[in-house]
Amino acid sequence: MSQINQDDKVKPIDFSTKAHYLTKAFRSPFYSRQEPLNHLKEWGRWADYLSPHAYTCSGIEYFAARNACTVFDLTPMTKYHISGKDALPFLNRLVTRDVSKIKPGRVGYCCWCDDAGQVIDDGTIFHLSENTYRLCSQERHMDWLMTNTLGFDVLLSEETHNVAALALQGPTSCATLKRMGLDGIENMKLFDIRHFNFEDTQLMVSRTGFTGYLGYELWIDPEHAEVLWDRLFEAGNLHGIKPMGDEALQMLRVEAGFIQAAHDFMPANATIRTGHTRSPFELGLGWLVDFKKPVFNGRRALLEEKKRGHRYNLVKLDIDGNKPGCDSYVFTKNKKRVGTVTSATWSPSAKASVALASLEAPHGKPGEELLVEIYYQKELKWSRVMAKARVVKEVFFDPPRKRQTPPADF
Repeated sequence: MSQINQDDKVKPIDFSTKAHYLTKAFRSPFYSRQEPLNHLKEWGRWADYLSPHAYTCSGIEYFAARNACTVFDLTPMTKYHISGKDALPFLNRLVTRDVSKIKPGRVGYCCWCDDAGQVIDDGTIFHLSENTYRLCSQERHMDWLMTNTLGFDVLLSEETHNVAALALQGPTSCATLKRMGLDGIENMKLFDIRHFNFEDTQLMVSRTGFTGYLGYELWIDPEHAEVLWDRLFEAGNLHGIKPMGDEALQMLRVEAGFIQAAHDFMPANATIRTGHTRSPFELGLGWLVDFKKPVFNGRRALLEEKKRGHRYNLVKLDIDGNKPGCDSYVFTKNKKRVGTVTSATWSPSAKASVALASLEAPHGKPGEELLVEIYYQKELKWSRVMAKARVVKEVFFDPPRKRQTPPADF
């Protein structure tokens, strides 16, 4: 059996209901703390929530994440609670990796596919306790998840509005949490989960993040969101803590080589045209496909693809010059078009223009030299440059200390 439980307590902004094109826009439980810090007074939308592009300057927020610590509001991330005696077999049928290897108190990265072996989304599975999990994703998938519950004894509910969450990222993040009184936080390893007593409630902390550096994600009930924000910034005052918006996060995740739905791939259940989707092998996620499992969505198609080879390779590009190659075509040295840039940024840490790109196979081997067609505008004048680029194997930012346990104290 399955069950839907959608929370309606979060109040949307009071827009006129007469205009058919207006939809709900929720304020995060942290909005009262975010709004005074958002000096730019610009808000984007993440799902149905207001989310700041930047509070002051995306460059300053980027450097805070790399040299101190930043706070990013994760509340809009879609969150599903999955429990019941068939929770494990349900998730093992759903995703490509073996969920039984994600032990209680641990988090696992995963992706899930349609029957054709094309990626619908990627995300994280939190093994909260025996037969109890939380699935976090970029896109919403309740209809698809409910369809897959047929035959499984599970309880499935969306808890996006029921859980407030913050990402605390950067080298001083552990020191900040220690100062906040979270005893033993320094002993957490990558992908660990711990629970702490906090202001008469329970605070869940996971050593996870989307920046490719030392970081933690904090999960709490919305009623305690404001006090969590206050305590966090009090503890981080001497550790350079700053709020961070999405613009800086995008720079950080490209440096770390992390992919994102609707940027580096289109969700397979949302595309209209054939050939616009990607398989795990075409996104560099082949390591998440476990054929030792007897049955999972897309298994047969992925087995066939593994035999015949895949169509595309998602690669990392080091591009000459200082112009980001956003939305650019990629060519061989003989001017044959072989792919597109999916995500790009100027990397302040690598001092280079870096990108993720989807290339037609067999192109994409490390060391291959290519050309990226970049258009840019300066003072109303458009320029075009065919910038030299190289396929690189490693990510652009991967310091060993991000895995250090206990982390260095600052």
